[in-house]
Amino acid sequence: MNPADPSDPGPSPGPDGTAGRRLAQLAELSVEVLKGAGRSTVADLEQLGIGSVLDLITHYPRRYIDGTRLVPLADIAVGDTASVLAEVRSVRQPAGRPGRGRGRPASRVEIEVTDASGAGLTAVFFNQSWRARQLPAGTQALLYGTVDTFRDRRQMVNPRVEVLESAGEEPDSGGAPEAGRVFAIYPLSDKISLTSGRLTRLVGEALDRAKVFADPVPLAWRRQIGLVDRTAAFNHIHRPSSWAETEPARRRLAFDELFRLQLALVLRKQRQEEDARGIQHVIDRPDGPTLVERFLAGLPFEPTGAQRRVIDTIRADLAGPLPMHRLLQGDVGAGKTVVAVAAMLVAVDGGHQGALMAPTEVLAEQHASGVTQLLEGLTVPDPSTLGGDRPLRVALLTSRTPAGERASLHADLDRGAVDLLIGTHALLTDEVRFRSLGVVVIDEQHRFGVEQRAALRAKGRGEDGGGRDPDVLVMTATPIPRTAAMVVFGDLDLSIVDELPPGRAPVETTWARTDEQVAVAWSAVRREVAAGHRAFVVCPLVEGSDRIEARSATEEAARLAEGELAGLRVGLLHGQMRPADKETVMTEFRNGAVEVLVATTVIEVGVDVPEATVMVIEDADRFGIAQLHQLRGRVGRGTDPSWCYLLSASESPEAETRLSAMQRTTDGFELADVDLRLRGAGTILGARQQGRSDLKLAKLLDDRDLVIEARRLARSMVDEDPGLTDQPLLSDELQRFVEPEEAAFLFKN
Repeated sequence: MNPADPSDPGPSPGPDGTAGRRLAQLAELSVEVLKGAGRSTVADLEQLGIGSVLDLITHYPRRYIDGTRLVPLADIAVGDTASVLAEVRSVRQPAGRPGRGRGRPASRVEIEVTDASGAGLTAVFFNQSWRARQLPAGTQALLYGTVDTFRDRRQMVNPRVEVLESAGEEPDSGGAPEAGRVFAIYPLSDKISLTSGRLTRLVGEALDRAKVFADPVPLAWRRQIGLVDRTAAFNHIHRPSSWAETEPARRRLAFDELFRLQLALVLRKQRQEEDARGIQHVIDRPDGPTLVERFLAGLPFEPTGAQRRVIDTIRADLAGPLPMHRLLQGDVGAGKTVVAVAAMLVAVDGGHQGALMAPTEVLAEQHASGVTQLLEGLTVPDPSTLGGDRPLRVALLTSRTPAGERASLHADLDRGAVDLLIGTHALLTDEVRFRSLGVVVIDEQHRFGVEQRAALRAKGRGEDGGGRDPDVLVMTATPIPRTAAMVVFGDLDLSIVDELPPGRAPVETTWARTDEQVAVAWSAVRREVAAGHRAFVVCPLVEGSDRIEARSATEEAARLAEGELAGLRVGLLHGQMRPADKETVMTEFRNGAVEVLVATTVIEVGVDVPEATVMVIEDADRFGIAQLHQLRGRVGRGTDPSWCYLLSASESPEAETRLSAMQRTTDGFELADVDLRLRGAGTILGARQQGRSDLKLAKLLDDRDLVIEARRLARSMVDEDPGLTDQPLLSDELQRFVEPEEAAFLFKN
């Protein structure tokens, strides 16, 4: 099947399966080479994002129907729920009966079907007039529903339908669908005429002509992991002869997806280390305690065991010759900032500087304020002073920093008079030059792109490129399941702060569905404010929207001030306010001039007000689990009992899953598992912000063993063959599945 001769069978496979059809070859072939792909079919495939033969065979079934369990119409009794394979004989659209009360009459479509047994049945669809167009006479379809009777005639009301063959469609191979086999049901679109049966035959033609696939996974590894070969996997995923063949096929192809990702991550880390010019930081001082030791000893609280363990791990990284690339995960309130400060202090102790970049001005300003307080009293050597040392200096740089102050700060930073610089994207500007940047901390790393992280790291080398690479610590308070982290951030070492500071009581969470439960939430706000505490009210929108029925922060602040929270001092905070106004309202909220803050998700990350003990989230079903967990983390930051009320009357299954999970647990990692199962891997892979989401079949929660094995094989192959020069099949395939810039970096030699 090469472009010049579509009938060419390709290279014959060797005994180990390494010869055969390569995926990269199929990526070069348009689906137009298939005999069954006419002009209209090619146009339909384009609507599905299928342009090449590789796209076609990796457009996997979304589910299967076991034809061996189909029930002949003659054997179905009233009350049975069953799947039937039938052909449409006729279609009727009788006039709708007058509706009761207001509204138009309900439309009705009656489809008469029969099957090989000769028996018949009526499929009745209410308010689905489009079914008449979908199911004209001659259509072959699978129907699933419960059988009842109407006027002594058996019927299914609103059954689920999968069209296998459209009326008048000419089968190009294999004949019409028959019972007794497993039917693959593909993701399709209502905008196209392509059916699952048609797609099955197109894929079948591609597989028949491709014959045997080259397999990049060595036979010994396949046996060890328990994987079928790639040829069997593609055939069994698309046209299984039995139900039992589908899962081994999915498992093998899922492994391929994970293996490609792990290989790219292992190669990326290797390439970074090849180019690295690291700083070997000194972590012990013979003449007295280090800055880190003095910092930890001066804290007004005892660091947790988890904090100390992670700090020790980071110090060991910093003492090594290669730059650190570490991901620090920790649940809301776990104390990641203390760990980050300790990392930067190791750099400062050796005469270098530290930088912390945060995604928002509110968070950067809060970090600067908090870190300055934590480091109060610490000094660093300075021969230019009379006493030989000076106070350790923390500076803040954002877009709000006045021009004069900014120029002075740039000069002090360049000559080394600033030890720790905290800021937003403003840290990336050309004017920001460090004398010697030793450690970079990036908070809420998913808010920054790969290029932004690289730009900050590059400041260690300086304009002339003669400097060293700083060590990098990226932090996230959005828990990611450990297996998912191995896939998304496999080029980073992982540390988890999995222990909350003592005295922190779990936030009591209530899903308020009824008016009575909502009233309890507002009573709790009044009670806590009366006790001298503060409360948050979060709304999903800034201003009202006709399109989405959700509370508007602006309107809700005014309504609450005159209604449920009358008499309380209510403030408003949202992202469209001027920076100065944001800071004013936050200051008033911290000092108590504002008792209740009505806000959007601008407060999702980093806002730390220990006096806040109540969080009310309106229209909670509009938020994802990660957002809800972050928002809840804005309360319970002191030692007082705290509450979170999730206001939602939604009865959708997703809302039930999300809000029940929030009510059940405060464990961010357990919630991350729920979130991953709900949303799938695509959203988490988006955190990579580089490369394509390659997980169509892999399930990060269910395929943990495959993730581990894929990582193990990737490391083994790269260790044995660092450039994959002896693995042309593998390197060729990998380059096909990553972005061109990434491929150029991974295979630059």
